[in-house]
Amino acid sequence: MSALAGLAPVVQVHLAAALIALILGAVVLAASKGTTVHKAMGRIWVVLLVVISLGSFWIREINDGGFSAIHVLSVVTLLSLAYAIYSIRRGRVRSHRLTMIAVYAGGMIGAGLGALAPGRVLSGLLFGP
Repeated sequence: MSALAGLAPVVQVHLAAALIALILGAVVLAASKGTTVHKAMGRIWVVLLVVISLGSFWIREINDGGFSAIHVLSVVTLLSLAYAIYSIRRGRVRSHRLTMIAVYAGGMIGAGLGALAPGRVLSGLLFGP
């Protein structure tokens, strides 16, 4: 049986969406901007981040069932995504670009590195208990 099979479904969805979003986000950031493909991939990436962020509120093992600092990152991510969408719809391309880069760097890379800390689920899956 897979190590993932023992995880709660919300954690499985969270990890799967995060892995896909990590890869897709890099592709979106590297691709030509403003194209139909960029917009479609960007929309998928935003949906993945919303799933990841909202799902995190049902993952509370690291603080004895309470919310933790990582949940602040989820709120910041959701607000930042809303701001980035608002910006691009108003033609503020630079603001949109900088916000999306910040979400990718802080939300995806930062949270991903944090998930590798000893005692976290991802760390246990990759490196053992």
